[in-house]
This record gives sequence, structure tokens and C-alpha cells, in this order.
Amino acid sequence: MPKSTVHRLLRPLLLWRLRHISDRVYLILVSMVVGLLAGMAAVVLKTLVHDSQKVLNAWVPAQYQVFSSSLYPIIGIALTVLFTRYFLDGNLGRGIGPIIYNIARQGSVVPRSKLYSQLVSSFLTVTFGGSAGLEAPISVTGSAIGSNTSRVLRIGRRERRLLTGCGAAAGVAAIFNSPIAGVLFAVEVILSELSAAYFVPLLISSATATVVSKALYAGQPFVLITTSWPVDAVPLYLMLAVFTALLSVYMIRVYFWADKYFEQLPGTFRKVVLGGLALGGLVFLFPPLYGEGYNIVQLLLGGHSDQLVDGSLFDVFHDQSVWLVLLVAAGSMLLKVVATSITIGSGGNGGMFGSSLFAGALCGFVFARLINMSGLYPISEVHFIVLGMAGTLAGVVHAPLTGIFLIAEITGGYALFVPLMVVTSGSYLITRYFEPYSVYTRKLVQKGVYVNQDRDRGLLAQLDVASQVQTDFLPVHPEDTLGELVQTFRHATRNLFPVVDSAGHLHGIISLDTVRDALFDDEHYNTTRVRDLMSDPPAIVRPDDTLLDTLRCMEQLGAWALPVLSPEDRYMGFLLKSTILANYRRQLIKESEN
Repeated sequence: MPKSTVHRLLRPLLLWRLRHISDRVYLILVSMVVGLLAGMAAVVLKTLVHDSQKVLNAWVPAQYQVFSSSLYPIIGIALTVLFTRYFLDGNLGRGIGPIIYNIARQGSVVPRSKLYSQLVSSFLTVTFGGSAGLEAPISVTGSAIGSNTSRVLRIGRRERRLLTGCGAAAGVAAIFNSPIAGVLFAVEVILSELSAAYFVPLLISSATATVVSKALYAGQPFVLITTSWPVDAVPLYLMLAVFTALLSVYMIRVYFWADKYFEQLPGTFRKVVLGGLALGGLVFLFPPLYGEGYNIVQLLLGGHSDQLVDGSLFDVFHDQSVWLVLLVAAGSMLLKVVATSITIGSGGNGGMFGSSLFAGALCGFVFARLINMSGLYPISEVHFIVLGMAGTLAGVVHAPLTGIFLIAEITGGYALFVPLMVVTSGSYLITRYFEPYSVYTRKLVQKGVYVNQDRDRGLLAQLDVASQVQTDFLPVHPEDTLGELVQTFRHATRNLFPVVDSAGHLHGIISLDTVRDALFDDEHYNTTRVRDLMSDPPAIVRPDDTLLDTLRCMEQLGAWALPVLSPEDRYMGFLLKSTILANYRRQLIKESEN
């Protein structure tokens, strides 16, 4: 149905709403609708993926499942690529990054195609064993629901931004049955500088999605029953924070290295074949890498770590299971990000959220098992498994509060709040020292889109450098005489003049203040040339320079204007500090209103 038709049909309802329902109540009602729809989308995707995986595995005899699990991923990636090419014109837009970009640069307008594209593509990828999580696709779908619902209902731009975050919060809340973590995820990752009044719609949307999930889906993914934690283990919590931070840095760097590699790799179906075969080989060697991997986390929490080697090549050495389990766990931990990167880079769809939880669980398990084997201090492996999940998620996603409350909610481990705070805060701070931007925002920053962490940089990045260039400075030629320069001064509105030759190249600048004495020396009007009076500009600006760096340069040099040269070294105009600051102020007011 065309958008105009929808608006026409809804117009009587919207007019009735304006007369009888306040904006605040209306926003709460719409947030409930967004939570309901996002929760249903999460339940449908989770249910379809898990049921379809059971069907795929049911017809394959147990002794052959390791081979089928190695072949399935290439089928899923190929189907995802075909869907992307023929139904989305090759534009899928994977991950949370595009949503953050939509909010930062496009007024929170999320394309309508994301209402279904993420669900279908992630279903095809993960059902067939793609080594990635469903959290990012569900969050994107929820954001699209929030954004497009607000557009259909003619809700303002500022409220649309909030409802986009409500959809993301509802998606995370529904997939984990964790309403508080959903809200914190939206605040830490999707939105920034949210006023307290807008927490209510977020909470309501997240709670609604959780109710839907609990009513239609099989409860929490993990269960942990604990009542206390040992104070003597605090040094070990600090050590775990360091290990999860190092793992987080490793995962971020490998992910973006692989992303760059696949971008340079020619041929779409060449990527599918190479990526599918590589992923199949990894799954063949390390079966825990198949799919999301939450079943592996459940085994660890249930105390069945010896089953990690089941179905793998290492199973024949079961007599040496103590070290084999550690080998498979450590290998799966380090290779999970490789498998996820291959899945996404070769054409599949999924996210790093679930992969972070999986790798973190294995990190906590390996750490705790080694400590227990050393005899230094007996510790609970289950505690360290969930702490590892929280620490790695906090480092990779740069969302420590999300990590704390997500793990506390999905495992029932509220008694571990203090250890969770120690591990997540330590992991987050150390990771940020080495990687200032998260796995979701690093690529945006590389493109000049700064969000959340640096608002000044982000606002200035939204200003186009070319549009700030002032071109009303009268140029003079290097061979002009002093007399001709005086005549130019008579018609000028600026007191700064670029010295430009006939080819458009800048030779220098002349300031009225620096040549004031020479203007009264009429005896040299015909003998003194502009080239004798000009000086070098304090600095040169290029179109690809950032405005923030330009402002810093102006401050250091005490300059109020700098010339701008094109990539071909041709004079374009001047950048003025006053113009940049005036446009920054307009952008700041615009952002505050929206």
C-alpha cells in the first residue's frame, strides 16, 4: 500500500488523537506498539531458526553430522547472497553501524527494507550454521519498526529518534528476556545524551517485548543459581578483566582486518565459495563454532564441558580429555571471531553481540579451569564463565552497563553484581585504551561519522567542508603593481587577498594590515610588485581535512582565516573561523531540537 494512502486512511485517527490524547501519553502508547512488534519479530526469528536447525539435523545420522555441519554454512551464505542480490539490489546494510548512521546523519530514517531484510538474511545464514549471532539483525529490525512506525504516524523527528532506540531496546529485551539490558543497550550503543523523561518509553517498549517473548518463547537462554561470591577472589576478577580486555581488542582488530580483506576480494560468488569452504573447515575442526553457539554456553554452565570435544576429530583422543577440552575451548574462543568475520564477509548476515558472549564464556571457562588445575585457589567455573561473557561484551561493544545487567538478567546472577562491575569496568577501560571505538562505531569513525563519544567532533563532521568555503575574497596576480593593488583595495569588502596566478595556483596572501605603510608610498606604485609584498599563509586547508582539526590549527596559529586548495593545488577560497563556529552553533541547535 502506498505511503500516501496509509496517511490518508490514518488521518481521521490522527486528528482524533490530537484532540483527546496528549503527546506524552501518545508516545508511550506508540512505544508499546513498537515493543509488541519488535518482540514478535524476535520470537518469530528465534523460533524459526531453532526449529529449522532441528529439522536440518534430524535427517542426518549422528555419525555424519560433523560433515553436514561443515557443508551447511556455504549453503546458507549462498542463499543470503542470492536474496541480497535479487530482492535488495545488493544493499543489505549489515550490523548496528548503519542504524547509528541513520540516527546521526539521516534524521533517524531507517529504510523500510530493513523491516524484513535482516530477518530473512539472518535466518538463512544462522539456520545453516553461519557462525554469528541474531542479536544485531533483531535490533536493526526493531529499530526499523520504531522508525517507520513513527513516520507512518507522523511523529516528530526527535520522537522518531527515541522510537528507533525503543525498537532496538525491544529487540535485545525480547531475545534475552532482559528488559533492563535492552534499555541500557539502546542508551549506550544506539542513542546518546537521552533526557530522563524519555527513559519511560524505552522501559515500556522493552518491557512489552519481554512480556511477548516470555509468553511465546521458551524463557531465558541460560540459568545460573548463585547466592554469594568470595571476597578473596577479587584479584582473580581483576585478572579476568585483563584477559577479557585483551580478547576484546583481539576480536575487534581481527573483525576489521577480515572486513577489509573481504572488501578487497573480487567476485561475489568467489567470496561465497572461499568463505563457505573456510567456515566449513573451521566447523569441521571445531564443531562449537557452528551457529550462534549458545548451546555450548549452556553445556559449560551445566558442568558438561567434556562434551565440547563430542563429534570433533579430537574425540578419538578422549582419554586425554582434560587437556583436549581446554584445547578445543581455547581454539573455539580465538577462532569464533574468525568464523563470524568469514560468515559476514563472504555474504552472510549476523552480528558480533552473540559471538562476544560465546567467546567470553569460553575465556572465563579456560581461565577458571587453569586456576583450578594449578591448585592456587578453588573457584567456581560457572561464575567465571558468566563474568567472562560480561567482560568480553563490555569490551567489544563498549557497553559496560549492558554487559552487567544482561548477564545478571539472563542468568539470574544478581548476587554477582560486584564481580560483574569489577570485570566489565576493567575490561571496558582497558579495551578503550587500545581501541577507542567499538566494533559498531569504528568503521563509521573511519568514514568521518563521529557519534556518542565525541559530540563536538560528531557535529562538526556533519558539516560539509566545501560548503563552508568563502569565495568573496578578491584575488590579485603576483605581477600586479602596487598601484593596481591599491585599486583592488578600493573595491574590496575583505582585508585579506589571495595571490593567485592565471593558472589558479596560490602563491601567497596579502593582508591589508601588513602592507598599510606601503600604500602611502606612491613613488613605488609602478615599481613594487605584489610578489614583493605577499607572505606565505600560516597553513593550507584541503577539502578532505576535518573542520575540528582546522579549528585546532587556527587556534594554535592564531589565524582567523586559512586558504583552501583543491587536490590539484588550485585556490578555492578561505575557511573562516567565524563561519565554522556559526554553522556549528546552528547544527547544535538543530540537534537539540531533534
